Amino acid sequence: MKTIEVVAAIIRKGDHIFATQRGYGDFKDWWEFPGGKMEAHETPEEALIREIKEELSTDISVDKFLYTVEWDYPKFHLVMHCFMCSLVSEALHLNEHEAAKWLSKEDIHSVNWLPADEILLPMIAKELENDDTSGEECPED
Repeated sequence: MKTIEVVAAIIRKGDHIFATQRGYGDFKDWWEFPGGKMEAHETPEEALIREIKEELSTDISVDKFLYTVEWDYPKFHLVMHCFMCSLVSEALHLNEHEAAKWLSKEDIHSVNWLPADEILLPMIAKELENDDTSGEECPED
């Protein structure tokens, strides 16, 4: 089985995280954290900054490594390096996804997550509890 190595950004704004809905492929309409494939010459952090610029036309700060998920999908083995991130620029534009939402800890389970992304939810909930910066306002969907 082939292995695909990717990076994912858990973009946080206050007490919310940013989720995107796939608009293509075998898992169309499922929800995920934005990111993508690493190129041979890139560190995970460099790949993440590039991918978010391509997918969302915005700049992020890669703040902290969260976890590496390994998951067997039917056609490939996924290795996904996940990082807590924050926005440098407030503007977000969906270039590849069909929808996006800012989710709080309470509504994080309200979307149909891809299995590899769903593994992260308890860790993300803990991050949102531990570093409560709820004084920041979160944009509407």
